[in-house]
Amino acid sequence: MFLAVPMETNNSDEKSTEIPSSSDHLLNREISWLAFNQRVLEEACNPLNPLLERVRFLSIAANNQEEFFMVRVAGLKSQVREHGTHHSSDGLTPQQQLELVIQKAVEFANDLLAAWAEIKEELKRENIYFCKPGDFSEEERAWAKDYFMNEVFPMITPIAVDSSHPFPFISNKSIALALLLKNHDTEDELKAFIVLPASHKRFISLPGSSDRFISMEDFILMHIHHIFASPLSLVDYAVFNILRDAEMDIDDENGNLIETFEIALNRRKHGDVIRLTVNQSANETLIEFLKINLHLQHNDVLVFGDLIGLADLKDLTSLSRPELLYKPFEPRFPERVLDFNGDCFAAIRAKDIVVHHPYETFDVFIKFIRQAARDPDVVSIKQTIYRTNRKSKIIEALIEAAENGKSVTALVEIKARFDEEANLRWAMNMEKAGIQVVFGFLKLKTHAKVSLITRREGAQMGQYVHFGTGNYNSETAKVYSDLSLFTCDPDLCMDAGLLFNYMTGYAQPTDLKRLTLAPFNLKETLISLIEAETENAKRGLPANMWLKCNAIADPDLIEALYRASQAGVKISMVVRGICKLRPQVPGLSDNITVKSIVGRFLEHARIYCFGAGHALPSPEAKVFISSADLMPRNLRYRIETLVPILNETVHKQILNEIMVANLKDEAQSWVMNSDGTYSRQAHDKNSFSAHNYFMEHPSLSGRGKALREKREQ
Repeated sequence: MFLAVPMETNNSDEKSTEIPSSSDHLLNREISWLAFNQRVLEEACNPLNPLLERVRFLSIAANNQEEFFMVRVAGLKSQVREHGTHHSSDGLTPQQQLELVIQKAVEFANDLLAAWAEIKEELKRENIYFCKPGDFSEEERAWAKDYFMNEVFPMITPIAVDSSHPFPFISNKSIALALLLKNHDTEDELKAFIVLPASHKRFISLPGSSDRFISMEDFILMHIHHIFASPLSLVDYAVFNILRDAEMDIDDENGNLIETFEIALNRRKHGDVIRLTVNQSANETLIEFLKINLHLQHNDVLVFGDLIGLADLKDLTSLSRPELLYKPFEPRFPERVLDFNGDCFAAIRAKDIVVHHPYETFDVFIKFIRQAARDPDVVSIKQTIYRTNRKSKIIEALIEAAENGKSVTALVEIKARFDEEANLRWAMNMEKAGIQVVFGFLKLKTHAKVSLITRREGAQMGQYVHFGTGNYNSETAKVYSDLSLFTCDPDLCMDAGLLFNYMTGYAQPTDLKRLTLAPFNLKETLISLIEAETENAKRGLPANMWLKCNAIADPDLIEALYRASQAGVKISMVVRGICKLRPQVPGLSDNITVKSIVGRFLEHARIYCFGAGHALPSPEAKVFISSADLMPRNLRYRIETLVPILNETVHKQILNEIMVANLKDEAQSWVMNSDGTYSRQAHDKNSFSAHNYFMEHPSLSGRGKALREKREQ
């Protein structure tokens, strides 16, 4: 619930000095996230986006909503069951939050359906059709029967439900058919299930010159008589999807961490059902049957149009229709590394480099690790792994390094939600190759992205460190906007070594020279930087901040920002998702503006800039990149880094290029209002787009001799 501050209704130019009570200072976290997903869905309705990209946004919004139910709604339901009394930051009980979230989710489902109906009509105009069995010609029916018997039928296992066949277990996110059948010999009715085969694409492509598809559920129903032959016949059906609780209870009494997580992962697969979604025309008897056996209440069931599981529409984006997709672009490889004939270490020794993904390729980091694996002078590699690819070139390089006799340590975070199984598998593979695998802390997630390489260079040891704002995943690096800093600064390298010692041996880092870490002092450092700007404002000096992150929810940081605003500090924030701070409230946050950028690339970089007595942008400003968002979990319950930007060129690139472009963006920006709603910034096809700018303009720190030659002209 948004608790809006009453605004003055007279014509006076004076702003109200009434400050809301402390309970009104913060917005609801869940509603703020739902507002973000609404912005994602709006991109599916944006006519300036190519049609298949709009389908992609629709799919992302649908998938986001599913994960929200599996995690956040599941958590609220658990609090309600346990009679939790903890109030949210805006004063709501768990029950009140749950009711509000369900209401908003129903509204979102209607918007999702409306967007799908609009897109489906536009797909038809582009000769992309979703067919029903009645649309098939006789020739197509013959093809369909042959395809079904050869490709689909072998993967189907019908499951009857009666006194000797109990209600089956249906796994999380499965889409299935509930069938009501009649035996014409006995006149008895029978209920049965068919779970759609997960190994087959959801939409079957029909032969012909047009792009025509039929959903797997319709295709199975079209051939149901081949599964249930006479005397059985289909009376009615329901298409349904279930979402289960994806939270994991970790028993920290068990000394074996791997065994603990294997047990917890198995429990997750059998978690309570959180939501049941059924198609619009679903049989009422079958819906009731599902509700009873899945132990659901009425408000746990969502009746949803003619096609459930819209997240599967992502398959359409692989169609060979380039005119309906974003114009492709080739990520740049930093020219500076090429100036040194591909020698990453030599390029880093010359000067710090920041690589701006996806505009600059993540391949530069892969090259960095591969070079370390193959360089006879490299003696050790230390690496954190939070999320990575299913087929990771980084882990392949680490294994190669271990096989080449180097000391390799991998800090694997197995608590990375939905990546736990993959990370366990990688850990086992790396251990077999001789890598020292460490799982970190049970009660702290290792979210920091750090890679440290030690190399023998003459009579001394040289070190090179990489700090990232994003994951070590080359696939997401193609669509996530992130920063990779490469440096051989001795202080930062030493600090990184102390961080690894803490993560592997519990040796608490002391005497850090440059790096700031959560859970130790990252929050306190940020508050101190905010308070320094507050003092500058009180002294009449320029006082301003530019902050960019994915979420802000920490109450202490928000209150510090409010105090800064009241003192006159100008604060511009780019917050992609959750924002519990209320901007532009008279007397509280007049000097704070918040915008959200949602577009072709997922804004993921965390950048924190402080004027330090100078108007931004300024060479004197304090600039940091971080792995941490401004959330309590990041600042208190995770291992995170806050990295100062010391090199002049890198400083200028992040502050004057990246942050200025983000603040200037019009094409993909939403402005946050004081009540937590968002207004899309006026734009047209000629409006400034930060994403387009970065695709078209090389970055400063990676330019190398090309930049020097330009300056000399």
